[in-house]
Amino acid sequence: MTALVFVDTNAMVYARDPAERRKQQLAAHWIDELWAAGCGRLSAQVLSEYYNTVTRKLSPGLSAAEAAEDIEALFAWDPVPVDVGILTAAFAIEDRYQLSWWDSLIVAAAQRAGCRYLLSEDFQAEQDFGGLTVVNPFEADPAAVLA
Repeated sequence: MTALVFVDTNAMVYARDPAERRKQQLAAHWIDELWAAGCGRLSAQVLSEYYNTVTRKLSPGLSAAEAAEDIEALFAWDPVPVDVGILTAAFAIEDRYQLSWWDSLIVAAAQRAGCRYLLSEDFQAEQDFGGLTVVNPFEADPAAVLA
């Protein structure tokens, strides 16, 4: 079975950002491969950040309806809710790894989802968080990770 991959907001946004053509192509390729393999995961936090960024910060951005359609499709990826357990885990992660609060929530959600990899450019590539390994989508090929 292919290992689960938690997708951080930046990878989701780059897949829709025409201002960053190279990153857009690479991120979209990752997303396509994760759909094909059925191993993509994310959280309610990622979906919220994605919606805000693609509708308010990208130029040109997505309409609210387009962004909502994306998000509704991503419900298939079993989004991890931000609940008391995630908050409690994030406190410990923030303290142990000296991460920002928002990054600690991402790591906590990825661990809760049982992911082996965290797809993000916001962390140090190959950094390990107790069995969760960071993969930079702009430095690694999906075939090498998903094999």
